[in-house]
Amino acid sequence: MKAISVLITLVLCLIGTAAYSADSPMMGKWKLNEAESKISAGMPKNTSVVYEAAGDSVKITVDGVDADGKPARNEWTGKFDGKDYAVKGDPTSDTRAYQQVDDHTLTFTSKKGDKVVVTGRVVVSADGKTRRVDTTVTDAKGQKSNASAVYNKQ
Repeated sequence: MKAISVLITLVLCLIGTAAYSADSPMMGKWKLNEAESKISAGMPKNTSVVYEAAGDSVKITVDGVDADGKPARNEWTGKFDGKDYAVKGDPTSDTRAYQQVDDHTLTFTSKKGDKVVVTGRVVVSADGKTRRVDTTVTDAKGQKSNASAVYNKQ
């Protein structure tokens, strides 16, 4: 009997997580709107970003081009709890941490080793059709540059 109770509780938790993920305005595929974005020449561009449920976590897949214009892809799977989770495929960072501010806002930090290389904020519009990502990138020399990317929901 106890095993059935545990199983039912587990199923309900998974359903609740899936329902949250489906309702979150962050979830889905986002395409870069270059006309609305302010990204300096020579900076990497994330041309599409996909947020999807991955069990009780979120998987974020980013496709774009690096600073040299070559195709680039990275993936992050974790929770929006402010803790560092590994990034795969990004030569500029090893970990990324997202923190949920509210239903429409996240903040994030990317690190290379123990050094912070990117900080940012993601805000989804009230209607859920656009998202804006404002970032500050710190290069190896300690120079900071800012970018603002606008994405449209696909």
